Amino acid sequence: MTSTKKKSPKSKGTKRRRVIIPVLLIIFVTAALVIGGLTYKIWGPNTSVTNDEYYLYIPTGANFEQVKDSLVKNGILRNVSSFEWTAAKKGYKQNIKSGRYLVKSNMSNNSLVDMLRAGKQVPVKVVFNSIRLKDQFAGKIGKQLEVDSNRLLELLNDKKTAQKYGFDKENFLCMFIPDTYEMYWNTSPEKFIDKMNRQYHNFWNTERRKQAELIGLKPDEVIILASIVEQETIKEDEKPTVAGVYMNRINKGMPLEADPTLKYAIGDFAIQRILNKDKLINSPYNTYMYTGLPPGPICMPSVSSVKSVLKYNHHNYIFFCAKDDLSGYHNFARTLDQHMRNARAYQNGLNKINIRR
Repeated sequence: MTSTKKKSPKSKGTKRRRVIIPVLLIIFVTAALVIGGLTYKIWGPNTSVTNDEYYLYIPTGANFEQVKDSLVKNGILRNVSSFEWTAAKKGYKQNIKSGRYLVKSNMSNNSLVDMLRAGKQVPVKVVFNSIRLKDQFAGKIGKQLEVDSNRLLELLNDKKTAQKYGFDKENFLCMFIPDTYEMYWNTSPEKFIDKMNRQYHNFWNTERRKQAELIGLKPDEVIILASIVEQETIKEDEKPTVAGVYMNRINKGMPLEADPTLKYAIGDFAIQRILNKDKLINSPYNTYMYTGLPPGPICMPSVSSVKSVLKYNHHNYIFFCAKDDLSGYHNFARTLDQHMRNARAYQNGLNKINIRR
């Protein structure tokens, strides 16, 4: 009779463990690989940027494909599919926000998507100065911001918009103080004008308003006179003296007789010589024909020109004329006879180099 040995529970358990442990190990390793891959996909570096910085511009109304194409076109993404996957998981594809974004090298998909989804833009430095005409201004801003320059020009020429801020169509440009401003690239034309209005009131603080009042001018009149000073001389040290001449004429009730206002009326800013026939042009900007200030600025004056009016030099000069050496400086005169001698010398200087217009 053959006897059979029963396997002990201990040997069965050992065998079972021998099977289970490798399976668990495989599951663990697989899970680790999956989690590691997923972690790398989300938090691993996925951007490559030349010079470590790239500005991504997302226009208003853009969709996810446009954003992705811009990144791909500029070689920013190392792995496009992982960026798409992260964007989908984080709900960015349906939450596109326009603006200007700073993308740095080795950003993770998570950091990039979070920045774009939250709309964390980098401001643009908007610069403008000494611009003469509204269309030039609108074009200048349109090159620096997303704003539609045609829409901005429309607002600048709109009577109601000007009145909203306390101006009229002619003097509306007085509200825009030349400087460097920080604002978001996707700022609308309306919000741009709003911001400029706030900056205008910041500039015209209590102290400057008191200075304007002391010389008998309103802020917009100071800007208009400063625009004439700006076009009369390129010499900073001469501006307060030039401003003093015009203030003397204003206080005496004399015409300003400012050549730059005639150039503005003619619409030709390349003219180097004003002729007598120019003085017959019937325009409110002809300060030979009409006394007082013109109805609006002939350019956007620099802050230094504004300050030169507010703190103009007090003197007895009534006239001034460019020097015959064409250095950019001027001769100042108290009498008409003295001024005429200076004027003839200047005209002879122009004749010598054959400048007739």
